[in-house]
Amino acid sequence: MHDHDDPPGDPPCQAHKVIGGHIVDEQTYLDVCRYRKSERQRLYDLRRRMDQQARQAATIALIKHLGHALKERQFDTVAVYWPIRGEPDLRPLMSELCAAGKTVLLPVVLEKNAPLVFRPWYPGCKMVRGIWNILVPAAGTLKDPQVVIAPLVGVDKAKYRLGNGGGYYDRTLVSFGTAPFVIGAGFDFCRIETIFPMAWDIPMDKVVTEQGSGD
Repeated sequence: MHDHDDPPGDPPCQAHKVIGGHIVDEQTYLDVCRYRKSERQRLYDLRRRMDQQARQAATIALIKHLGHALKERQFDTVAVYWPIRGEPDLRPLMSELCAAGKTVLLPVVLEKNAPLVFRPWYPGCKMVRGIWNILVPAAGTLKDPQVVIAPLVGVDKAKYRLGNGGGYYDRTLVSFGTAPFVIGAGFDFCRIETIFPMAWDIPMDKVVTEQGSGD
């Protein structure tokens, strides 16, 4: 889930003309990739430098605001994520949602460069290492989420998400028959002016940080 080339979801084909089914200037594509790689590293470094006390306080506040955002929605299934690379740890929220009778799902990569699938998670369920060495539920019936909480490395003013670079969320969001409501979740310093969105990028429906939604 962590390639660093910001692919459009499909392998480039004659990249000077068509990328992911979209006509794109090759130099523009390369410039955007370089910019995103630089911003991604800068934001990774900011996350890594957070002291434990600040991280804990920000995570508690983020979970509170996410809880408020979720109360505004009617849903039975919600996809969250397993924290890696200093991402906010939402496992307390996941446990709360399970206790409230919601089906909590985690993304699973079954095949590289393919859409994610989602397996149910609950406290104490058996976990295994997935393709990217990320813990995922070992088994369970695949389900489609009605709400997706997507981790943010960065996010711009138009709610376009800067992720880890593998293109998995964009690839997945266009694959649903019924689009889920997508909430980007991250620390407030992840807000940037623009990611220079390309034709295949999909904006979040809502962005929540420890400062609230701000929208």
